[in-house]
Amino acid sequence: MKTLNVNIDHVATLREARGANEPDPVTAAVNAELAGATGIVCHLREDRRHIHDRDLRILREVVQSKLDLEMAANEEIIKIALDVLPDMVTIVPENRKELTTEGGLNVSDNIERLKKLVERMHEKSIFVSFFVEPDINQIEASLIAGADMVELHTGTYANLKGENELSQELIKIKSSAQFAGEAGLKIAAGHGLNYINITPMCMVPEIREFSIGHTIISRAVYVGITQAVKEMIDMINNSSK
Repeated sequence: MKTLNVNIDHVATLREARGANEPDPVTAAVNAELAGATGIVCHLREDRRHIHDRDLRILREVVQSKLDLEMAANEEIIKIALDVLPDMVTIVPENRKELTTEGGLNVSDNIERLKKLVERMHEKSIFVSFFVEPDINQIEASLIAGADMVELHTGTYANLKGENELSQELIKIKSSAQFAGEAGLKIAAGHGLNYINITPMCMVPEIREFSIGHTIISRAVYVGITQAVKEMIDMINNSSK
């Protein structure tokens, strides 16, 4: 069975556009869970451009499924994670000038640093995932660093238009997922996935979880978040048959 984790960052983005109190990402998280989401994802960025510390702490109290904190390997954020105790953390690269995460984490060049981070999280029973490119070298490095899971970056796949380029990227994702699965890692996929391009991803047997935010929040503008989440879950279930 493949499951959906809903990223509620862009509910907070909309809130921050007016510096107001609504819409509330915590309320969105509750509604997403009621609609069938098996996890809630939020990214506490160093610049706090959307999710705030208070949001994270309330989410920890409210979320009944799985709380996945996306975070950079930054000491300030690491300490917050060790205090709040999310169910899992997903370690991502972070650039202050980027609109959104631009690519996968370079694990291979930072193995020792990331290994220490994983050890600290495991001491608190926090599950650790690395957000990486569909690249065998990065997956091997993730294993060495002690990750429990990898989330394959699907942004390149989502942005490609040509049939040949899409086919080649899909092959990379499939082979990387197979390698990670055989190595014993759990596997998720995310970034740029929407109601159309999710279908081929659902046909990769090793990918068991999807982390999706922007397209669901965009759809929710028209139909509400409950319906938007249900539609994505239906799409995943129907495409996985």
